[in-house]
Amino acid sequence: MKRKIYEKLLDWKNNELKKPLMILGVRQSGKTYIINEFCKNEFEHYIYVNLFEQDNVIELYNSNLTSDEKFAQLKVLLNFDLEQKNSVIFIDEIQESEKLISELKYFCEKHRNVSIICAGSLLGVKLKRSKFSFPVGKVKMLNMYPMDFEEFLTAMNEELLISLIKDSFTNNKKISPAVHEKALKLYRTYLITGGMPESVQSMVDTKGDYIKYDKTLLTDIISSYYKDMDKYVTNEAEALKINRVYNSLPSQLANNSNKFQYSKVDKNARTREYETSLDWLEASNMVLKSVSVKKPSIPLAGFTNEEIFKLYLSDVGILNSILGISIQDILMDNISLYKGIIAENYVANELVCNGHNLYYWKNDNQAEIDFLLYTKDGIIPVEVKASDNTKSKCLDIYNKLYNPKYSIRISTKPFGYDPKKKIKSIPLYAVFCLINDFN
Repeated sequence: MKRKIYEKLLDWKNNELKKPLMILGVRQSGKTYIINEFCKNEFEHYIYVNLFEQDNVIELYNSNLTSDEKFAQLKVLLNFDLEQKNSVIFIDEIQESEKLISELKYFCEKHRNVSIICAGSLLGVKLKRSKFSFPVGKVKMLNMYPMDFEEFLTAMNEELLISLIKDSFTNNKKISPAVHEKALKLYRTYLITGGMPESVQSMVDTKGDYIKYDKTLLTDIISSYYKDMDKYVTNEAEALKINRVYNSLPSQLANNSNKFQYSKVDKNARTREYETSLDWLEASNMVLKSVSVKKPSIPLAGFTNEEIFKLYLSDVGILNSILGISIQDILMDNISLYKGIIAENYVANELVCNGHNLYYWKNDNQAEIDFLLYTKDGIIPVEVKASDNTKSKCLDIYNKLYNPKYSIRISTKPFGYDPKKKIKSIPLYAVFCLINDFN
């Protein structure tokens, strides 16, 4: 499957002063597949090392040998010359060796000619809890997310639709009602599959026939997440807390307070009791955090209220699978209360995939803006609507208070622009066009 991160991998390869590369991302998002494809396609010599299977590499780096000795013996152990021209080594499941992670500093400082890529399950969690120092500044890090809607359309062989959507977004052109409905149908299909490659592939293989689509794929992924909660923790008590927080997320998103509440996890819960659990879920990339902003000014990170935040699931297909909503109801847009919540989670996924940090605004009078984007046009408010009912007092309040250059309203309505209110209308299927200006 074609993935956008491939271009970033090429940029890394073509950098003469490239550092060791580390790919972070939620389990099952396709890290191993795309890195393997990249290495096979772009290098003449390639070796794959999986630390789950090759304990001898772990043993080597646990030894008391010097870094030079370890490097020399690694080449012998693998029977692979890491320094030969146009070669690459991909170390998968690198979280199994904290000492090898620390040794990436040595690769950066002494062997810049060596192309090395690392990835692993829950690598983010391991890095946060490592007993060894992480080689800060010596490793290039990239985040990989589940497939966004554009990547889904590519997999579904809808490149012409992608081109039309991008052209309409850039030039504010009209799209015919028939094409608009086709795009909305594909959007709702994406709500079923989400962006997990295996799930998307099932829909591709069935040529969009949702009856033949294997919906157990997502339930299996969710089961693997719960197994991770038991495996990559310090004790059973921590695993239980992480489990409780994750289980609470669908109801948290439906919370009228529009923020994460510890009382939804446990009525007697205290912040300090669950902070570590939240950190674990964030580090695992299983959740996305959106922080409340007190004043929408540059830089947004300087005006946040860290105690007020929302948590989204990392993939909208995972959310719908957890909710147990039937495929038929999703396709028929019969989702009731959760319709808006699902759309908001989808938009959060799309924004993060395209380089944005997540922020939202809320004032004392309960007016709220779903997302704030830091762009070359300043801070732009984004409101999400799950249908074509686009009336909103909150956006009017925000615009009167802060007078942004323009606002964005995402809904099932087609492209449009209201010059009087300075509101740009973007269909739900076009959110992938909102690329971070500064990437």
